[in-house]
Amino acid sequence: MGGRQTVCRWTLLLFSFVHVALQYEPTTVELPRFFSIDYENDQFLLNGSPFRYVSGSLHYFRVPRAYWRDRLRKLRAAGLNAVSTYVEWSQHEPSPGRFEFSGELDLQYFIRLAQEEDLLVLLRPGPYICAERDMGGLPPWLLTVKPDIYLRTNDTTYMEYVERYLNYVLTSVQVYLYGNGGPIIMVQIENEYGSYQACDSSYMTQLRDIVKSKVGDAAVLYSTDGAGLSFLRCGKIEGVYATVDFGADTNVDTAFLAQRIYEPHGPLVNSEFYTGWLTHWGEPFQSVGTETIVNTLDEILARNASVNFFMFHGGTNFGFLAGANFGDNYQPQLTSYDYDAPITEAGDPTSKYFAIREVIGRYLPLLNNTAPIPAPKGSYNTIILNPIASLLDQSIRQALGKEPLRSKFPLTFEDLGQHYGFVLYETTLARSVPDPALFNIPGLGDRAVVLLDDVPKGILSRSEKITSMPLSLSEGTKIQVLVENQGRINYGSLINDFKGLLSNATLGGDVLEDWIITGFPLHEISSLGVNSTYNYTFSCPAFFRGTFELPESYSEPLDTFLDPRGWGKGVAFINGFNIGRYWPILGPQVTLYVPGCHLKPYPALNELVLLELEKANSPHYTVSFVPEPILDERPPAYAAASHTSHFLVPPQLNQGPQTSVTILAV
Repeated sequence: MGGRQTVCRWTLLLFSFVHVALQYEPTTVELPRFFSIDYENDQFLLNGSPFRYVSGSLHYFRVPRAYWRDRLRKLRAAGLNAVSTYVEWSQHEPSPGRFEFSGELDLQYFIRLAQEEDLLVLLRPGPYICAERDMGGLPPWLLTVKPDIYLRTNDTTYMEYVERYLNYVLTSVQVYLYGNGGPIIMVQIENEYGSYQACDSSYMTQLRDIVKSKVGDAAVLYSTDGAGLSFLRCGKIEGVYATVDFGADTNVDTAFLAQRIYEPHGPLVNSEFYTGWLTHWGEPFQSVGTETIVNTLDEILARNASVNFFMFHGGTNFGFLAGANFGDNYQPQLTSYDYDAPITEAGDPTSKYFAIREVIGRYLPLLNNTAPIPAPKGSYNTIILNPIASLLDQSIRQALGKEPLRSKFPLTFEDLGQHYGFVLYETTLARSVPDPALFNIPGLGDRAVVLLDDVPKGILSRSEKITSMPLSLSEGTKIQVLVENQGRINYGSLINDFKGLLSNATLGGDVLEDWIITGFPLHEISSLGVNSTYNYTFSCPAFFRGTFELPESYSEPLDTFLDPRGWGKGVAFINGFNIGRYWPILGPQVTLYVPGCHLKPYPALNELVLLELEKANSPHYTVSFVPEPILDERPPAYAAASHTSHFLVPPQLNQGPQTSVTILAV
């Protein structure tokens, strides 16, 4: 009896304990998250433990949103534990005060995906980013707001817009800072400022304070400069950790010595370890050997340094957003930003990818998942395009052109409030002139097709320093110049890069006046329309259109490459999306990357539109879709001859009567 009572007593106590336990859920104690610098031991600390990152650059604005997760997953599979991205001001604030952070520009979504794929984030919000983008990522409307603005300095107007932009961006990502529960461990101040001639320390200090006010201690602030004392002298800011960048052909100890002079203690960091290089139109495709890269990478990691590969996946300069450089001449950059990176423009791993992965595996644990393989590509064969109309046709002007403006003298793109695309300048000759007469535009940005009464007569080129040509014309002839913005300079002291006719145009030494100016921004072409009967009597520049179905056997659209060989120079649109500039007669890039996510599955019709500026692929006007890119082909005619061959009269569909002069600048 007594034993039975004891059992009952213990049963009652146990029941009471369980009852109390069910009433009160256990509390989870969240440990503080922090990422910091351990100066004493020359390392980063992640939640108090020694840490180093192996990161890769991937710019979300160069990759279709539909592919972000795929590309991030491939970074992680290579052994990387972080991703680095710029934030492009010009795209996020396309006009003053109008911010865009949705769809293809959804920065928050990209950061969330990175965290879901177990990647930390290095955020580089600018305001200037270089990145081989138009104007280095700065919005061109700054040149409209204040034509004499002093960019990347404490210029009052510039700083007013910079502060608004940075506050907007940083406020939107505060929740994603590491200390606040997100993946962002590093936030960069400006970009390689030591390479800019202004060397304005007050500007950099202001940027630091703006960023610090939003970031606090939730992430580490850092700067990036070339691995030389002259760069770090102007790039280093008090209270911001200085890092360096260098490529595979650099002595690692010498490069890090420059960092050590400005940061005697703290982790060694190469913030841009170059896996390839940028390429300009008309030069060989730039590449860096895999063996050199992996040997230098091994040296970097052996020193317990952190590193960011630039680029790990380059992507594409869709639309009109590729930038340019200026050395001895103006050098526009390719549509492709393949960069000879470990992951190709189309998202496929290369032998370089696997070689890098093997080296990383010596220092960091690799995931157990299977390494990625190249995705299948579509071969959609050849399609026939039909001519729609000349760009100069009245119907096209009404559909795609801005309201024409009259001006005594030429106006720039910036005067017109137009940032990209083309501007057509037209004037009618009101007097007789010598035959021939020298037509001259000393200030041209960047390339112009010259026409007389809608008939092409030649090309002027900033790149080739060709600013004049002889013309045969008479009183009453219409002179037309169609100017293309080929990309604003993105690096150095000339980033205030105005476009269009930057000077008066002269004929026989006399200034031409009374211009009619029509802008063609070509933001979208949905209003282009379709002719049921095609007119073959006009010349380039002209629009061509074709439709095609994908094979019924494809369960979903596959990536492919547009092959425009046989055409001259122009812009291509797939289902209304601007996939970029093509220029196969110059190279080295021939094909344009066509993401499958921009194609419609069978049986829907896909639409391809070309704006061809110089030379149609006559007589059949065909293009092909091929499964492999061609990024390193220079046509023999250009390899053996000067680029001045661009000056030749463009082939035409069917030349009409030569009664007027038209100049098309592209």
